Amino acid sequence: MLALLPTPKSAERINAVKATLITRFKDVTPDGGLIELVVWRLPKPVPPCKHRFKYRLVFVLHGERVVGFDNERGKGDHYHIAGEEREYAFVGLTQLVEDFIAEVERWRNEH
Repeated sequence: MLALLPTPKSAERINAVKATLITRFKDVTPDGGLIELVVWRLPKPVPPCKHRFKYRLVFVLHGERVVGFDNERGKGDHYHIAGEEREYAFVGLTQLVEDFIAEVERWRNEH
């Protein structure tokens, strides 16, 4: 799945730490929703994460985040489903994208 996403060749910065942008993808779904995926490779992990990626994957519908996966300093890997935050066990980027898509599809099937 990641092979299909655009990959910029330039490096950018996050919080004054040199990071390499792996992908930035944004699309509008037929129902007017927004899907956005942004993934960075960092020089070192963002605690408490053990991996060197900073990411956010989000599905927004009618201006509200419905599904979101992200990691942040102090919280680590986690995801949001309809306003609830849950811990996420990060194993790799491909699995992250697959898990995100599965949660979006599951939410759509339930609503």
